[in-house]
Amino acid sequence: MLYQLGWTTLPGLRGLSCSEFRAEPTSDADNERGVAIDFASEQQRDDFVRRLEEYFGPKRFTNAADAFDTVRAFALQDAHQL
Repeated sequence: MLYQLGWTTLPGLRGLSCSEFRAEPTSDADNERGVAIDFASEQQRDDFVRRLEEYFGPKRFTNAADAFDTVRAFALQDAHQL
């Protein structure tokens, strides 16, 4: 099933952080506001979202474009390894 990934980017003392990752079912991918990825099961989806939270939890970014591009690249690369 195809899921649209999204997340929240918030300011902090050390830079922008990404959190609150989510994957919502979709029939129409919107790669301008997130990333669309096909998951074989809900468990695979949940594991993927958990990995995103763990990986990006401690990371900080200097601007929103860098945060978006980095998360998107990581998600697309990691999804190809599923």
